[in-house]
Amino acid sequence: MTTAVTTRRSARKPKGDGHLRRAEILEAAERIFVAQGYEGATIRKIADEVGVSSTALYMHFPDKGAILLEICERTIIQLLERNAAIAAKPLDAVTRVKQMLDSYMRWGFEHPNAYLLVFAGVHPVSTIWHEGTADMSARCYEIFSGAVREIAAEGRLRTGTGDSAAQALWAACHGVVALMIGRPNFDWAPVDEVIQVTLDGLMHGLVID
Repeated sequence: MTTAVTTRRSARKPKGDGHLRRAEILEAAERIFVAQGYEGATIRKIADEVGVSSTALYMHFPDKGAILLEICERTIIQLLERNAAIAAKPLDAVTRVKQMLDSYMRWGFEHPNAYLLVFAGVHPVSTIWHEGTADMSARCYEIFSGAVREIAAEGRLRTGTGDSAAQALWAACHGVVALMIGRPNFDWAPVDEVIQVTLDGLMHGLVID
């Protein structure tokens, strides 16, 4: 697994490439924010990472706060869409919960910088979210926790309540993802295997067959 905090300075883009896709700026900002922290990041550093002038970057975002907010919104939207799609499937609650956790972990491994920034930063980025972003985040968790509460209502939890079980499941999966991303030099087992062992262990430990 490669490190999540490596930054790289791009060659300066020709003037003809000035109107860069926002995604390129967001990806560069993710790397800078994770490597140097929000306070250490500047528009100039992000522009250098992309390979454009600060003036060109300002054509897309007014300040670094707007960049961070869009990264957060994009992350929450993607996770919400994944959970909603799984929730709509005609599956039993246990299968839906396991699929949501699997999807969550895989998203984190596929987007390590965004994951660390949104979910594992020293300073919670939720404090800058707009009301709509906070509502989407709450909805995303509610879809997941609602499925766990279905399991509890069926009398299939070995311990705890639907709420405490949902919180423990999320926290456990988050811990695995954050640790593996944050400690890339450790000799981890393959990601697919770790995900399977984590989810099998959690579900077998909490759910009565």
